[in-house]
Amino acid sequence: MKILPEFWQKAVLAAVIGASVIAGCSTQQVDKNPTTEVTYLRYQSYPGLVSLPELAQDLGYLGKIKLDYVGTVQGGPQDLLTLVSGDVDFASAFNGAVVKVIAAGLDVVPVVASYGSDEEMNAGFYVLENSKIRGARDFMGKKVAVNAFGAHYEFIVKDYLLRHGLTEKEIRDVELIVLPPVSAEQALRNGQIDIAVFSGILEKRALKTGGVRPVFKDIELYGPFTAGSYSMRKDFIAQHPDAAKTFVSGVARAQEWLHNTPKEQIVARMENIIDKRQRNETKVLIPYYTGTGVHALGGVQKTQDFEPWVNALVQEQKLKPNQLNVSTLYSNEFNPYATLKN
Repeated sequence: MKILPEFWQKAVLAAVIGASVIAGCSTQQVDKNPTTEVTYLRYQSYPGLVSLPELAQDLGYLGKIKLDYVGTVQGGPQDLLTLVSGDVDFASAFNGAVVKVIAAGLDVVPVVASYGSDEEMNAGFYVLENSKIRGARDFMGKKVAVNAFGAHYEFIVKDYLLRHGLTEKEIRDVELIVLPPVSAEQALRNGQIDIAVFSGILEKRALKTGGVRPVFKDIELYGPFTAGSYSMRKDFIAQHPDAAKTFVSGVARAQEWLHNTPKEQIVARMENIIDKRQRNETKVLIPYYTGTGVHALGGVQKTQDFEPWVNALVQEQKLKPNQLNVSTLYSNEFNPYATLKN
């Protein structure tokens, strides 16, 4: 897989610098006493949606541990850097971003799969029905909305353009605009951007409204795949293994609850969760729920979930061959489904 060299260089550098700045400014210190019982886990999430940990808590899968919401997430890379700074206790991000952060020397470990791409849940790059954009070269000079720099959508669009013969100079003519995913559809319909990424719930809503069509989807490049994971800091896991085990087990069980529960029950549960947390949110997206895209039993992670991104760094000489052992980048230690056949 060929990846844009400049993209990798900037993304890794930004991760190192950003983490250093955030860590330096943080007033939240990691508890040095390993005997202290953890009663809450801090996290970020998207408004109007229900995350796997939030579902796990509502189902009673987190036991005595409560989730402490600290704010709206701005994308996977930002969530990871907030994790590194010690201001949250877990973070969800695209596995490519996780690999770059680990390669930059930041001590995090993916512990359970969080989302993926399949026929129902994937990242589709959409335009208005009457748009002249039909292929890769039509992206030049256009505005593409992504959820965050250095995350899933930026990687996918640049890989798509490279695969279709655009040069690095031509790719720089494509303007990436950072927008919250929930705002992308309206921005597209208002003509503020030319291409929007719709995934899962947001895609189903846009298609129901009509007037949009996909140019390409990530599964057309890679097939179905586990795309992201929840990560924790290694020092937190070492100091609070019981809390880490409870979190991973809870998320894994929540994945299986989703796999085995009728959609109408899932929607009702998620709407109830939003009502109970009282954050002044809308529930309009929830009826379009379409799954997490993770098919692995309990979100168990595999080497192939990370290997393509490690190989890309090696190919672009950002890593030396065998510098990172892919099989040790992630952990299934606390996942109760890890010993079962997937």
